[in-house]
Amino acid sequence: MQRYVVAYDISNDKNRRKVGEALEAYGKRVNYSVFEIQLKSKSQKTALEHELLGLLSPKEDSLRFYAICQNCVEKSWSLGDEPAPFEQSGIYFF
Repeated sequence: MQRYVVAYDISNDKNRRKVGEALEAYGKRVNYSVFEIQLKSKSQKTALEHELLGLLSPKEDSLRFYAICQNCVEKSWSLGDEPAPFEQSGIYFF
């Protein structure tokens, strides 16, 4: 599994919303245009890239992926009332 922080600046409102929806399928929004996502395979990465490329205007938009290794995840933290980076929300049964 590979983890990424994804940040974007997309001018078209409709495409920006669709990019956000696509990324939410793989992770969580941590800021308006920043996501923490997890991809399980190379084919999943390729499919997401293909979907996102169809929503971008290359001369106007920016979408960046920053790979985060497991060691970096363990060294990451959050301030404020937010879960730690890449923390999974869970369902607990008592």
